Amino acid sequence: MQDNSLVGILTWIVGILVSLAVGSGMIDGTLSIPMIHSTITAVAGWVVVAGAIISVIVSIFSK
Repeated sequence: MQDNSLVGILTWIVGILVSLAVGSGMIDGTLSIPMIHSTITAVAGWVVVAGAIISVIVSIFSK
């Protein structure tokens, strides 16, 4: 997150929230991908959630 303006910070926060929502939906099975097994979709959801959490941690420690 290079842009420290209010708009940049809000955009980053919204991106994190959307990533967490999509990942959670994929894990719960609410969001599915046609023709892909639900186990693979759940694993992809965990990858999205882990990526969002890692992004938050890296952003905090890079300051």
